[in-house]
Amino acid sequence: MAAAAQSALDEAGLDRREVDGVLCGYATTLPHLMLATLFCERFAIEPVYAHGIQMGGATGAGMLMLARELVRSGRCRRVLAVAGENRLSGQQRDSAIATLAQVGDPDFEVPNGTMVPTYYALLASRYMYESGLAEVDLAAFAVAMRENASRHPDAHLRDPITLDDVLRSKPIASPLKLLDCCPISDGAVALVVSADPPHGARVAIAGAGQAHRHQHVTAIADTRNFGARDSAARAFGEAGIDRADVDYLAIYDSFTITLAILLEETGFAPFGGSAELLRAGRFAPDGTLPLNTHGGMLSFGHSGAGGGMGHLAETWRQLAGRAGDRQISPRRCAFVHADGGVLSAHVSLILAREG
Repeated sequence: MAAAAQSALDEAGLDRREVDGVLCGYATTLPHLMLATLFCERFAIEPVYAHGIQMGGATGAGMLMLARELVRSGRCRRVLAVAGENRLSGQQRDSAIATLAQVGDPDFEVPNGTMVPTYYALLASRYMYESGLAEVDLAAFAVAMRENASRHPDAHLRDPITLDDVLRSKPIASPLKLLDCCPISDGAVALVVSADPPHGARVAIAGAGQAHRHQHVTAIADTRNFGARDSAARAFGEAGIDRADVDYLAIYDSFTITLAILLEETGFAPFGGSAELLRAGRFAPDGTLPLNTHGGMLSFGHSGAGGGMGHLAETWRQLAGRAGDRQISPRRCAFVHADGGVLSAHVSLILAREG
């Protein structure tokens, strides 16, 4: 986390003493009750505002939304948002499974031996039945994300995979297989939200929205609207634009089914039509709506709250023209969506390049 934070400050041309606000994502491998304060102590900063955030996979986007409000209100001028943990090397497998399974209902779900892939497999079965999406459609997203990750030097998984590789990979929770699931990774991400950003790469948070319709799978009432539709509508409403103005997508992808559902529910693909658009090239790096050019969580990796923040860091780099070998043609406006739990907590952001 310190390395990511220092890199972000260097990129912004800031000294750590200029940071007056810190937002810190939770970490299951470091369950400290006051993680934000602990980070500030270890990083040798004394902000006027520090806050630990816990929104599951939506934590990173939620922190960016809160950072904007802190700056807008005048409470802070430069807010550092940081998250990360060693989920791969810092936690045993059984412990990780048991910890993450707690997103389930303690009375009706956890006692039945469920785990996170199980919850998403239940959603996948129902959604595929209703939408017509097939297992090969989900596999296409895994292949696309791996191809994108092959161009990122920090990606966890970079070796090419094929549709057959995905379909023949180890069954985890039907219909999801190993390569339909994101890896568990070590890593961290940090971003700075400033009242006076440096000249050049100025990226504004033009719109933001949240939605929270349920926490548990057993409480889901509508598989056509998990909440992403509502949070997206609020973000677009605040930004005063529509989907035709967006030219880059960063969509949470803990599982292949997550990516397909969120693309469709947020309105960037018709119901059941996300894979068809993927195969047509719309979401490719050279397509009209490049998607997760860093490889997403499916291949770049999932380091807890830092996993979802990877989408935000890549979006900033693409909009700022600082993505190196991955840089695509100039982009002006991005839609970012993150979810926590089992499509439970939704945060949508509109990021726009200025100047």
